[in-house]
Amino acid sequence: MQMKSYLSLIPISAKVHRRQNRMTLLCIVFAVFLVTAVFSMADMGVRMEQMRLTERHGSLTFQYVMDSAMGQSLFLAAAALFVLILIAGVLMISGSINSNVAQRTKFFGMMRCIGMSRAQIIRFVRLEALNWCRTAVPAGVALGIVTTWILCAVLRFLVGEEFSQIPLFGISLIGIISGIVMGVAAVLIAARAPAKRASKVAPVTAASGNQENPGGGERGMNSRMVRIPRENKGGFQIETALGIHHAVSAKKNLVLMTGSFALSIILFLSFSVLIDFVDCLMPQSAAASDIDIASSDGMNTIESGLLGTIRGMDGVKQVYGRRNMADVPADRGTLDLVSYDEFDLDCLKKDGALKWGSDITKVYGDSRYVLATWDPESTWKIGDRIRTGGEELEIAGLLKNDPFSSDGLTGGKMTLITSGETFTRLTGVKDYSLLMIQINTDAQEEDIQAIRSAVGENYVFHDRRDQSTTGTYTAFVFCVYGFLVIITLVTVLNIINSVSMSVSARIRQYGAMRAVGMEEWQIRKMIAAEAFTYAVLGCAAGCAAGLLLSKALYDTLITAHFKYAVWSLPVGEMVIILAVVGFAAAAAAYAPAKRMREISVTETINEL
Repeated sequence: MQMKSYLSLIPISAKVHRRQNRMTLLCIVFAVFLVTAVFSMADMGVRMEQMRLTERHGSLTFQYVMDSAMGQSLFLAAAALFVLILIAGVLMISGSINSNVAQRTKFFGMMRCIGMSRAQIIRFVRLEALNWCRTAVPAGVALGIVTTWILCAVLRFLVGEEFSQIPLFGISLIGIISGIVMGVAAVLIAARAPAKRASKVAPVTAASGNQENPGGGERGMNSRMVRIPRENKGGFQIETALGIHHAVSAKKNLVLMTGSFALSIILFLSFSVLIDFVDCLMPQSAAASDIDIASSDGMNTIESGLLGTIRGMDGVKQVYGRRNMADVPADRGTLDLVSYDEFDLDCLKKDGALKWGSDITKVYGDSRYVLATWDPESTWKIGDRIRTGGEELEIAGLLKNDPFSSDGLTGGKMTLITSGETFTRLTGVKDYSLLMIQINTDAQEEDIQAIRSAVGENYVFHDRRDQSTTGTYTAFVFCVYGFLVIITLVTVLNIINSVSMSVSARIRQYGAMRAVGMEEWQIRKMIAAEAFTYAVLGCAAGCAAGLLLSKALYDTLITAHFKYAVWSLPVGEMVIILAVVGFAAAAAAYAPAKRMREISVTETINEL
């Protein structure tokens, strides 16, 4: 007998297993959404750049824009993210389909018994997976388009600045096509291995309803469940050993589960590099000024009393000054001296501008401690002593770069940062070369004019308010953190779903264990051991590969363009993602364990 209308079972199967398929559908939606949003935002950025260049240079072709550095960077980054999301999506979807197939071995066995061939089983599983795309792909594309509209509106109306020309309610064919390709490709690739696994089910074995541990593992384990010993020979309690055995015995499932967890960690660490990239591209400082008052000759000729005058004026939030002296003789040759007021020094701490091991508290007030600018080629280090002006100074801290050079490099020139009091003691200079002013958000134009009048014509007045990149920086950081939140959410949901489906696939085995004497707390511990085995292996693989990729991306995106930047171990990001994985593993173990408590022994034994 040969099956003729077996494909008509696909929509029926989708309805019956709607709850089990929910997480798979969600994984497809998230994958399609991410790719659609990433490519759509890249397309909107290129359109904005095209409009900007057209205003400056007249008519421009799309190819001209793509040849620009911005166009190439946007789509290269989008393409790299596409590959990462595709791999993560395939692993997550494949894990769900694999567990889904494992739960339905009896169904496939029955189909084989009544005439369905192996080729038809493979086709059935693949078409069943593609059937999910009918709803998941449009949902992911729609969500990506709406998200793009929202982000474009935020950039245009809340951020403004160079985003004032970004299109609103734009439809990106590139984004839509990329999202569709992502969804279909991920599902087809993910369904390949489970389809082959389903086709290899023997009719007699499958009809019995259990294919798990075909090598006799279940029967061997059940025979040992009559009396549950507290510990086994390996030192683990038996329930812990069984949980670990469940995780590692099915090799393909182990690879899919740990690979899925690892990819989530890799994606998180990779996206985190974009934060550092934005920091280098648009450096932000708590000491950034709205108005600068500079001496006309670059010397320390701004009267110190002017600082107090401006501090008391309306609209002024903060005012602070700097003094400088170049080519000061020292035992290391010549060096530059720059003074920072107390507020300026505080901002170095807030900005995280100091290298690890620096102690800025020693620099405040009249002291013999200083800070020094630094780059990877610098030879000086914290604790070094320098003699200048008849005094010995000690380096209490190092800056991560040289903020006084255009490229952040020292060029072999030592620049020391002192407190105002220390600078005056060393040089005898009290007046300033630069005054920096931060104004209140509610300051009026009249307040700015009053400051300009107080400065007079003796000094150079720079209004820097229109040069602020805070809004743009915030927008980019918001987008990156938004993707990180989505990745984290997908990680949590995927771990919970994967462990739950793995437990469901063994529900008859757990019923047998309970029937021969295993207690509920032992079942819970077994499930937890399985979940944390996946988590530990996934974290180990994810951190190893993620750190290598993080460094490679950092070198490509940042170090290649900002020579002063040095990659460091992303401890904070690793703590966050490992905590998320640990929480997800605990939650994943709790849900199925609770389900097992609510099902009687006879129900678990008879479960399909």
